[in-house]
Amino acid sequence: MKLPKELVNGFIIFIGIGLYFLLMELLGLADIYFLRLFNILFVFFGTYKTLKSNFAEGKNILVSNAVSALLTSLTGIFLSIIGLLIYIYIKGGDSYVGSLSKTFLFGGGPSVMTYSISLLFEGIASAVIVTFMLLLYWDPRYASDKHGAKS
Repeated sequence: MKLPKELVNGFIIFIGIGLYFLLMELLGLADIYFLRLFNILFVFFGTYKTLKSNFAEGKNILVSNAVSALLTSLTGIFLSIIGLLIYIYIKGGDSYVGSLSKTFLFGGGPSVMTYSISLLFEGIASAVIVTFMLLLYWDPRYASDKHGAKS
């Protein structure tokens, strides 16, 4: 049984983000919030790979490619949040989140769920933005190319 490319590329996003954050933790760079922003590159990579595969297969309908790209990025985001939840509970739960929140956007003492849900919303927003950006990149390649169409 062959898995859909959206799930495979979403899993690639998850693995990339997970390894990136584990490497940052091992190198002692996890407290540098600026480095946390680079996880978006993995979302770009997996989503781009899905769209490239769709066009190579001759699938050039905007709506189906948008759904495919969004499904890929959301799969990666959801898997990453689940992995983060597991990792946080392994590292100590709320006390570990307290150490994370000192260098992140939160004030006070967020719980594990508050932290995870806010990261989930941030991830969904970034998935939508990445999807639209990549659809704009691939826009001239659609069969109904409006840029060169004659009226």
